[in-house]
Amino acid sequence: MVIIWWIIVGLIAGFITGKLMKGSGFGALMDIVVGIVGAVIGGYIMQSLGYAGQGGLIYTICVAVLGAVILTLLIRLVTGRRNL
Repeated sequence: MVIIWWIIVGLIAGFITGKLMKGSGFGALMDIVVGIVGAVIGGYIMQSLGYAGQGGLIYTICVAVLGAVILTLLIRLVTGRRNL
């Protein structure tokens, strides 16, 4: 059940990040991956700042979106592409 939870949060976070960052996105599967990796990055950042790395549904999605936005920015900086 945990894997299904990660996929759902990743899908939601990837979708929201795609809308926030404006661009063509990465496609449905890669948006899920970006959301899941973003959740890990966001959780690490929140724990480093002294906040909880996980919580309820809304908190988890917000943390995942934060991490996914940072990941998307890093990908754009490395690749030099603005349309992702």
